[in-house]
Amino acid sequence: MPRILMTGASGGIGTRLRKLLPPIYPELLLSDIRAPKDLGPNEQFKAADLSDLAQCEAICEGVDGIIHFGGYSVEGPWNDILQANIIGGYNLFEAAYRKGVKRVVFASSNHTVGFYPRHRRIDTNVTVRPDGRYGVSKVFGEAVGALYADKHGLKVTCIRIGNCDERPLDHRRIAMWLMPEDLVQLCRIGLEHPDIHFEIFYGVSLNERAWWDNHRAYEFGYRPIGRSEDHVAHAMAEQAKLKPDPVGDHFQGGAFCSNEFDGDESRIIDWNKR
Repeated sequence: MPRILMTGASGGIGTRLRKLLPPIYPELLLSDIRAPKDLGPNEQFKAADLSDLAQCEAICEGVDGIIHFGGYSVEGPWNDILQANIIGGYNLFEAAYRKGVKRVVFASSNHTVGFYPRHRRIDTNVTVRPDGRYGVSKVFGEAVGALYADKHGLKVTCIRIGNCDERPLDHRRIAMWLMPEDLVQLCRIGLEHPDIHFEIFYGVSLNERAWWDNHRAYEFGYRPIGRSEDHVAHAMAEQAKLKPDPVGDHFQGGAFCSNEFDGDESRIIDWNKR
């Protein structure tokens, strides 16, 4: 069985996948800057600060594939995102290359394209429109992944994750919900499919109101089982508790778009009509 490294093991998504991945990859190695508080006696863990290349190399030793969820997971100060996501992201790919890792699954984000309006259905070939510094860092990660795939032959899959949770929590997330079991399926495609070179998939379940054309994932055998329509009543009840967001409610990135926003919304809308 392949030895798989998963970074970001202490985060929200990492915590969910720690329960789902071991039956598939018994030699799963977990990493984060700090160990999960509920780390089990049978779980293998190595701490690493991704901004340190030597530490990245240490966790990549003897690894066949990587699921990279590590980094700064929300919008934040530039230096925090720079160290964790940009320097850390580069270090992870470089360490993987140096240590002979064959495949990397990179957790990208819907925030790479957050400034597309919700009424527009997009695929992975659109121009990126990040909605913040976090989104920019994920665009960078996709670009680095493409570089290492093309220049060095690393097999790279980028997953633009919507919202990975047990069920969608508001109106926006009805369109972008990702069931954890479906994320596992996408990760397995990246780690196992023989035809992977460099791919970008949307991390989204079988959602009737989805904004994203995910045909590339389906061509590689993706068959999601989660349906956000099964949770609409709960999501809309939670939506009713939220205040209107004139900017965020228009764009796919939601509050990431309205955060610090002082631009001209009409120009963004005009650009999207091209």
